[in-house]
Amino acid sequence: MLSIIILIGAYRYYAQLAERFGKVKWHFGLLAIGVYLGTQVILGLSYGFYLASTNPESLDNVNYTGFSAVNIVSWLISLVAVWAVYEVLARKFKREKLYKPSIDIQKIGEISED
Repeated sequence: MLSIIILIGAYRYYAQLAERFGKVKWHFGLLAIGVYLGTQVILGLSYGFYLASTNPESLDNVNYTGFSAVNIVSWLISLVAVWAVYEVLARKFKREKLYKPSIDIQKIGEISED
């Protein structure tokens, strides 16, 4: 349940960034979902490999639901990954906006129909 709330928040967070810079909102919303779920999968596989290598019998008793220390840490790491990618995109869009010629410059030389 908490993951669904985090996914909705991440989607909206990235969609607002895309809207601010005139990009397609749902593309970046899906990117947020992909970053979060990808981080969760990588962390889950890493933890599974760790458990399998240290104590193979412990894999039979793994509980994938509920609040455990591993789940909370993976949520936090995934949120940090979502935030880091957001910051990278925000900086990239700001740089693009600085170098993009303005509308007035693009209209120089056009024939007006007044």
